[in-house]
Amino acid sequence: MSVPGATGTRAAAPSLTALFGHDVHGRALDHSDGKTGAQLERVTVDGQDYVLKHLHPDDDWVLQASGDLTLRPVVVWRDGWLDRLPPAIDHTVVAVAWDQQPDVRAAVLVLRDVTPHLVPEGNTPLPFDQHRGFIDHMAELHATFWGCSTAPGLLALSRRLRLFRPGLAEEERARGGTHPVPTQLLPAGWVRLRQRAPRAATIVTDLLDDPTPLIGGLTATPQTFVHGDWKAGNLGSHEDGRTILLDWDVPGIAPGCLDLAWYVCLNRARLPESKDATFATYRDALERHGIDTEPWWDRQLGLCLLGLMLTFGWEKALGDADELAWWEERTLTATHWLAR
Repeated sequence: MSVPGATGTRAAAPSLTALFGHDVHGRALDHSDGKTGAQLERVTVDGQDYVLKHLHPDDDWVLQASGDLTLRPVVVWRDGWLDRLPPAIDHTVVAVAWDQQPDVRAAVLVLRDVTPHLVPEGNTPLPFDQHRGFIDHMAELHATFWGCSTAPGLLALSRRLRLFRPGLAEEERARGGTHPVPTQLLPAGWVRLRQRAPRAATIVTDLLDDPTPLIGGLTATPQTFVHGDWKAGNLGSHEDGRTILLDWDVPGIAPGCLDLAWYVCLNRARLPESKDATFATYRDALERHGIDTEPWWDRQLGLCLLGLMLTFGWEKALGDADELAWWEERTLTATHWLAR
């Protein structure tokens, strides 16, 4: 198997057998930090370990929730987005093959096995230098693609903001989905948000019904290419300091602060410094990478934090009071930046 390196459009292999030249037999890989239901396997070919990630809409509820008809991880590989990442970020993808399935579009990603270098599972705070490295490389990624405005086949901002909408539970049950996150935790959390933070819940509910004011406010600020899921379970560090960034399931064009807000939202227990200090670290890094943040910073960050409540307000409502209060305050104070 050869590792593709050229930037530009390329074709996936017709099958794993065609890719490797013979049948491969994997060993199931447990990844309890994974929440999507995607199946992972470890294989060894010519003495090299790889991880196979199966992209199958029937197994992966996030593919369903995000309306992924194109298989975005294939698109970012096929269209050269991953080739253009800064050297500080390792996406680990070496090849893609179609998975011949009746009546469904499915594929398999072939990833270099970097398991020993991934962030350990759990709630232990990240080492400070590693955390700062992640934020610096996030800013470098955004600076690399600063000003991008179109990305055919990737996740649109309007869909991203409504990714975990209240109606998703009903949609999942209707298709026979049983994963506990969309069918149990999500609906319970949206109910709890209305009970525990009614003022924020009203704002969030109105914007979920009509996100136009939020989209207008966000698109009035600079856009870039975002990964979309900077959680600890997708991150790691090489010994030379490069960041490992896995699971390109929801990439697209959006404000860079959405990646930042997602990072502090999902990694709340693992932050070695405050959210505000993390925001300042990212802003300083953007400036170092040549981006002037002064004209737009407050508006974009404030609206992105509000945007995360449209996505994860249900999750915060299931957590502790201090964390929910922090997000509620940001929701209330961000409304004056909405487009009118």
